[in-house]
Amino acid sequence: MRIAFMGSPDFSVPALRALHAAGHDIAAVYCQPPRPAGRGQKETPCPVHRAALDLGLEVRTPTRLKRDTAQHKAFAALDLDVAVVAAYGLILPKAMLDAPRRGCINIHASLLPRWRGAAPIHAAILAGDTESGVTIMRMEEGLDTGPMLLTEATPIGSDTTVQALHDALSEIGARLVLRALAEDPPAIPQPEEGVTYAAKLTKEDGRLDWMLDAAALERRVRALNPWPGTYFTQAGEQIRLLAARVEAGTGAPGTLLDDAALVACGIGALRLLRLQRPGRAAMEAEAFLRGFALPAGTVLG
Repeated sequence: MRIAFMGSPDFSVPALRALHAAGHDIAAVYCQPPRPAGRGQKETPCPVHRAALDLGLEVRTPTRLKRDTAQHKAFAALDLDVAVVAAYGLILPKAMLDAPRRGCINIHASLLPRWRGAAPIHAAILAGDTESGVTIMRMEEGLDTGPMLLTEATPIGSDTTVQALHDALSEIGARLVLRALAEDPPAIPQPEEGVTYAAKLTKEDGRLDWMLDAAALERRVRALNPWPGTYFTQAGEQIRLLAARVEAGTGAPGTLLDDAALVACGIGALRLLRLQRPGRAAMEAEAFLRGFALPAGTVLG
């Protein structure tokens, strides 16, 4: 098929490579423009941009689409059978949704209608879901409301991190979108019940609230690292928490219950296992505490 691929982050790269390897004619790849990154703030292309260049594909990086009629015409001129969208980052206007002969299909990282929106992988872990998955859906103007073509589930374990789930869903999406193009399955409307939304994350979402129960905080650590990261403040520093474990313990929320980083929570306690000071390397708790003491009775911010 003659297709356009529209995606930006690492999640989207396996799908792009799978479509190329399967022999589809990729007329153009759309992704977010290069942005400043790193200490030198050098303009850096996104992962999909880099992968597309490696494959010798044309890359387009518009900054907006909604009212840009020139972009609409350029997209229609590609004469596409279908567009495949995977975490692109821009909303497609109706003129572009309707341009390909088979419309636009989306690789969405949840089992719709649960976790529509921007951060479905994080949301599933935060909520304590026992499974997630990928939905291939036909796109329409609503936010992830289109009819479903294919789904595939995968379990979420008690120790599953957002990175592990991200990688699993990325590979499922690549495999599933090839099936959707080959089989052209019937589109099934999403159920009206069970709709939830995963809002875009901010840095503030990573602040640890010790009033919450320990299990919820442990899920937050697994769900929000490496970005936006989970953290607390102590001695004027913002300390990142990269791994933790739920343990028994009671006390005023935020209070250290021993000298080995066991923190009382609203319910239960959280053992801090891996931490990082600003500008320093991440360390296991034992090594971290040798240079940054957290004695029993300390109250964390």
